[in-house]
Amino acid sequence: MEYNNILVAVDGSEAAEKAFQKSLDIAKRNNARLILAHVVDSRSFATAEAYDRTLSERAEEYAKELLDTYVENANAAGLNDLIRCVEYGSPKVKIAKDIAENFNADLIICGATGMNAVERFLIGSVSESITRYASCDVLVVR
Repeated sequence: MEYNNILVAVDGSEAAEKAFQKSLDIAKRNNARLILAHVVDSRSFATAEAYDRTLSERAEEYAKELLDTYVENANAAGLNDLIRCVEYGSPKVKIAKDIAENFNADLIICGATGMNAVERFLIGSVSESITRYASCDVLVVR
């Protein structure tokens, strides 16, 4: 099977960096478009923003800088067919359902999370949610 639209979820973590590196190899092998997606989890700063109104602005600036870095690295690796995507909301929902469907992704690549067993039990991991709800192939990179 050949992949045409590969969605890689990035957040600046070490796990996301490994997923990104793997996505470069797969995109090159398949001559595929790479969709670099970052989801700003707006729920995490909704309450705090009552005290600091610049949080959403800083999160947006961070997302832009983060994606700029990934684009530069992808270009340096020889990939030019790239799409940047910044969304707001829950990464668990946005990546598997909205972003993947909007860009007709046939593969989603994400990093395994670093949460411990208790955290996974209480809130579940993003990678687990993507695997559960995606309508295309998913590669979770350790």
